[in-house]
Amino acid sequence: MQDKVYASNRKAFHDYHILEQVEAGLALHGTEVKSVRAGRVNLRDAYARLQGGEMWLMNAHVSPYEQGNRWNHEPLRARKLLMHRNEILRLSSEAQRAGGTLVPLSVYDKRGKIKVQLGVAKGKRQYDKRETLAKRDAQRDVDRALSDHERDR
Repeated sequence: MQDKVYASNRKAFHDYHILEQVEAGLALHGTEVKSVRAGRVNLRDAYARLQGGEMWLMNAHVSPYEQGNRWNHEPLRARKLLMHRNEILRLSSEAQRAGGTLVPLSVYDKRGKIKVQLGVAKGKRQYDKRETLAKRDAQRDVDRALSDHERDR
């Protein structure tokens, strides 16, 4: 159960087909925790990578904490993801087999710990994106027509 969502990567659902989702812990330094809890996280261009037998979150921007002075961290540094070894190997092989990547979908709090929801993702083609938008617009029109019909009764 998620207590609070600090950041979500809505663009990932637009740009990728999400094949599987998995939860991982996030190793943070000092002021990063306070900055994340303040909601100052951006996952837009972030991805996860296997490096030296460990999973790392790359390119995730965590803004420096305002009261952190000299103990502040580097905003775009690589952050270690806390996962079991067999889970790391399974996810990386699955991402390679699908021809995709591992993208962070959200950062949230779970029982006092900061977690990352990772997704095994395969890139969408341009026509897939247009099809998704068309379906969403059609559903919105149907919902609008139904609510108008209910109001007229």
